[in-house]
Amino acid sequence: MMSGTSPLAEVVRMQRDVEDMVERLFGDVSPTTGGATFAPPIDIVDRGSEILVRADLPGMEQKDIQIELQDGILSIRGERKEQREETSDNYRWSERWEGTFHRAISLPTGVDPGKVQAQFKNGVLEVHLPKKQEASAKKIEVKGG
Repeated sequence: MMSGTSPLAEVVRMQRDVEDMVERLFGDVSPTTGGATFAPPIDIVDRGSEILVRADLPGMEQKDIQIELQDGILSIRGERKEQREETSDNYRWSERWEGTFHRAISLPTGVDPGKVQAQFKNGVLEVHLPKKQEASAKKIEVKGG
């Protein structure tokens, strides 16, 4: 690890490297669902008192997104379906998009699972993962004998 790089940034970099390798090896078709998959871009920011995970999910609705936190892994799953059609006197254009995704993010220790909050607005999902309040250090006076 390079100096000046946070451990969280290093984990995110390694996770992206593994995801890229898997996509290069197996393509973008999920063998479990038989449908196309996509990997939405995700930002992970350590704000000191919380970890913020932000995912761009354009064209999706809140009801199509599931979030789970278990054993230090944040899982974000979703499915999108979209159809566009345009008709004119001399042509008809139609496109359909369907796809599922699953992103699993390893979190550092210290996240308080009871205080996690998620918000979805304008195609952007934000998951706020507050850190546990650590007990402050207590100074102990050393007495001479």
